[in-house]
Amino acid sequence: MNRFKDKTILVTGAASGIGLAAARRFLDEGAHVLMLDNDEASLKKAAAGLPQDRVLVHVGDTADKATATAAVKAALDRFGGLHILINNAGVAVEGDIMQTSEEDFNRVMSVNVAGYFHMAKAAMPELVKVKGSIVMTSSVSGLGGDWNTFAYNTSKGAVSNMVRAMALDAGKDGVRVNAVNPSFTDTGMTQDMLKDAELVAKFKERMPLGAPEDAEGVAAVIAFLASEDARLVTGVNLPVDAGVTASNGQPPM
Repeated sequence: MNRFKDKTILVTGAASGIGLAAARRFLDEGAHVLMLDNDEASLKKAAAGLPQDRVLVHVGDTADKATATAAVKAALDRFGGLHILINNAGVAVEGDIMQTSEEDFNRVMSVNVAGYFHMAKAAMPELVKVKGSIVMTSSVSGLGGDWNTFAYNTSKGAVSNMVRAMALDAGKDGVRVNAVNPSFTDTGMTQDMLKDAELVAKFKERMPLGAPEDAEGVAAVIAFLASEDARLVTGVNLPVDAGVTASNGQPPM
């Protein structure tokens, strides 16, 4: 497929995991891609093997609104436009409300919520020009609660409703806004979880298609939502969760 030929896509959190898989998928389908991440070394390493004539790396923290403005400008300067934003950068901390420090809570919200706001606000004028789209990485944790991840769950709940609200407002300008909601996925953020055999086994019990998910599978759905194939889809939080949300929560029998 070549659905994104001559399109420019900005991907945040692009140095690893779902962000890197999405950047690769868009490049495979003909796009120009700006890869944004705050980890300069990992970002440059990730981009090294990609087609350099269609890739631009940009280092910055999405929690800082200046990063968003600079990244959008960089995409315009290098590629002449911006058609799609993939809001993917994220952080997580463990702990219930009593265990979560104000500093950790603020950091999670500044990246996972304010970062998405900064990026979308900076990109929106360009997306309106081309009737573009935004795809955000939310989570099944933005559709229902988890134990011991208070700050992360709070942030992803906000993202899931941000998508709905933004889709309603942006629809009049032809801009679509959607989210993917993955479950347990093999990324840099989950490496400690993957080392816990008992925990992985529990996830396998809850995920009919098996655990963990692969980042490339999530990226494929991101690409669909970003494409013209999904031209009638907006305001959707799409579970890409290997079947987790198909369950009512009762144990296997």
